[in-house]
Amino acid sequence: QVQLVESGGGSVQAGGSLRLSCTGSGGTYSRRCLGWFRQAPGKEREGVATIYTGSGSTYYADSVKGRFTISQNNAQNTLYLQMNSLKPEDTAMYYCAANFRCLGRLTQARNFDFWGQGTQVTVSS
Repeated sequence: QVQLVESGGGSVQAGGSLRLSCTGSGGTYSRRCLGWFRQAPGKEREGVATIYTGSGSTYYADSVKGRFTISQNNAQNTLYLQMNSLKPEDTAMYYCAANFRCLGRLTQARNFDFWGQGTQVTVSS
């Protein structure tokens, strides 16, 4: 079965950087829609960035544009999220997710079929 495993979270000071990784198994990840979402306590899960692994086209939430970069390594079935200039408001549990048929709005968590367990990112001021 499909499994997604995130790593790379941690605690940093504002202005710092982290790189999240998500390794997939049990499926093929070429020409798929993959994404990163985050959820802070008491808030809804929100889309951060998505990528279509066929063309490499990407989408970013306005709140992270210019600071975060989503990328892929198809040979290793790995998805990355490079996060720079981190802010305290970026503090959340970060999840990678897969929408294999790329159906629906890719900003909406409900359209993603498979999820990782999450990795915590904490940014202190």
